[in-house]
Order: sequence, then C-alpha cells, then structure tokens
Amino acid sequence: MSILVTGGDGYIGWPTALRIATRTDERVIAVDNCARREWVAEVGATSATSVADPETRIEAAREVHGAANLSFVEGDLTDREFVLRLLDTHEPSVVVHTAAQPSAPYSQINGERANFTQHNNMQATRNLLFGLSEQGLTETHFIETTTTGVYGAPEFPIPEGGATMEHAGAQDEVPFPAMAGSWYHLSKSHDAANLRLAHDQFDMPISDVRTAITYGTEIEETRPDDRLATRFDFDYYFGVVAHRFAAQAVAGYPLTVYGKGEQRKPFVSLEDAVEGLARLALGETADGHTVYNQVTRPIAIVEMAETIREVAAEHELDVEVTHVENPRDEDETHQMEIDNDRYMDVIDEQRATFADGIDDVLETLLAHRETIVSHEDRFLPDALQE
Repeated sequence: MSILVTGGDGYIGWPTALRIATRTDERVIAVDNCARREWVAEVGATSATSVADPETRIEAAREVHGAANLSFVEGDLTDREFVLRLLDTHEPSVVVHTAAQPSAPYSQINGERANFTQHNNMQATRNLLFGLSEQGLTETHFIETTTTGVYGAPEFPIPEGGATMEHAGAQDEVPFPAMAGSWYHLSKSHDAANLRLAHDQFDMPISDVRTAITYGTEIEETRPDDRLATRFDFDYYFGVVAHRFAAQAVAGYPLTVYGKGEQRKPFVSLEDAVEGLARLALGETADGHTVYNQVTRPIAIVEMAETIREVAAEHELDVEVTHVENPRDEDETHQMEIDNDRYMDVIDEQRATFADGIDDVLETLLAHRETIVSHEDRFLPDALQE
C-alpha cells in the first residue's frame, strides 16, 4: 500500500508530499504532468523562486531528509488508462488530490480556457474516483483540496459543509449550493458534488478540504535546501493577491487594491495547509464524507495590504497602498464569516499568522528581486495596463 499525492509538482502538492514522506515509512508517490509550469509561461510569467525538476527534488529529499520512500510519477490524470495503471500498480490507501488548473483569472480569459479548466479538473477527479472503485479500492481515503470559493460571498455565516434549508414549514440538511464566481471555482463546486456522490455510491471515505487563499514560501522541510523549494507565482493570473502584493512591494510598486478593498477573504498559511493535509493523510482510518474549511481567518484586502506595508517597512521597503478600478464583479464591502472549527481541530493551532507568512515571503522575494522586476508587467491584467 502507498500514499498518492496528485499535483505533486505544485505549490501545495510538493511540500505536502515531502512532509508526508518524512513522517511515514509508507511509499509516497507524487504524481503530476508538470503542466502548471507551462500555464504560467503561457501568460508570460514565471515562478520567483527557482523550481527544480522533479528528479532533482526527489534526489534532494533523499539526501536532506532521508526520504527514500518518496518518488515521482509523471502522467496526466485526465487520461483514464494512465489513472487505472497508476492505481493498479500502487494500490494507495490514501489519495491526496491537489492537482488542478488552480487559477480563476486564467479560467476567465476566454471560452477555451474555461472549457479546459473544467474538463481538466473534473475529469481528473472522476477518473480517480471511478478508478478506485473499479480497482476495488473503495476503502482508500480520498482527500481533495477543493476551495472556499465554492461558497461565493453569502450574507450569512458560512458553515463547514452543508446548510439547513427551510421551505414550506419544513427543513432539512442540504449540501451548500454552488455559488462560485469563476469557471475555475465552479469546476471545484462540481468536484464537491461528485465527491459526495462517490461517497454515496461507492461508500468511499471522503475528505473535502475547502482550501482558502494560501500564503507563504516555505515549510520546515523545504528550508534546508533550495532544491526543495516550492514554486512562488506573483503574476495576476497565477499569483494569489497576497503574493502579488508582496512582489509589488519588493519591486517598488504601490500595492494595488481593487476598489474599496473592504471585503474579507479567507486565508491560510502554506504551513497550516500542508500540516492539515499531512495529518488527514496519516491519521486514523477515515469514515464517511467530511467537509473541512481549510482557513485560519478571513482578512480584509485593505488590512492585508496594510499588513504587508508594515512588514515591508521592517525589511527597509517604503511601500504605498493605492486603489484601482476593480476588474472583478464582487461586493467590495462584504464581511465574510466562515466556520473552521473542524479544520482547527485537525491542526490544533495556527502555526503562521499572516504577518509571519508575509515576513517569510518578503525574505524569499528579496533574494529574487531581479526576477520580479523583469516580470513587473505581469502584476496587473493586460486590460488595466493599456
């Protein structure tokens, strides 16, 4: 038996595979087609950190951590025959599924990207779920990172999973409705529904981990050697807002808040995200269908920008915060409330505050200032650069 980590070349997937491998003697297989590298290059961007090839990463993991149980398999999860061979060969007891086209802005570029995003993400998940069923592996714990974006921006506190619906004098517990605001987020809404159906039809243990906006550059296991570094995208399409702001600070640009910026978004550090996935993968045998809101707390965009400005000052960076026209259709004053008790029970406590994470990010990015400056035109979408 083994543990599969899909998206094992990605920002969250690689450090997750590394942490799991250092905490178990079981075989850990990182799986990826390395397409994220191509998607980022396609929009004219790059990772600020140098991202070693998978073979080099595996070699470093064995040298630095003695992780001889970690290996890498290259393949496309939308290819059903590849998935069936993968599952038949390795018979995983756990699958941590982090593989996806993860960018909402990329999915919004045009119909081709929207179609690709939904096909890629949903096909991969279905192939894995049906593959496990058809290979007789229905006791395998399937853990998927979906997204808190499936919730949209409701005016009521977001539950950790389903909701209570009242109609015509009666009530029942129902899955949270898909209120996603992009073609990417809707692909993960469909995934969430398919995970629930897979549990009902295959009696497969499912953990639907709804991941918040994730910040940070390092975890404990990646720090000792640059070959172990995960990627760090800072462009408009693949860099999350916190990372884009940090890169702007390093490049000497003002932090561009879209609109009022008073809306709160859910955040989690890379350290806290990886720790939760590792504990779920290595914990007691799972049962049922469980939803986790992988978030430590919501943060207003303006608060985020001001925190980055303050931390940047500690690095002798003089940063301004400015407001620009919002290219997104969203309520700029929405005060999100989201339940995370179940997820906090998994990780016990928050390991990295937003300020801690940004301090780490800025320290990393200052060492790669030349790369950031040479791609500074990627901070904003093309429409706002004209």
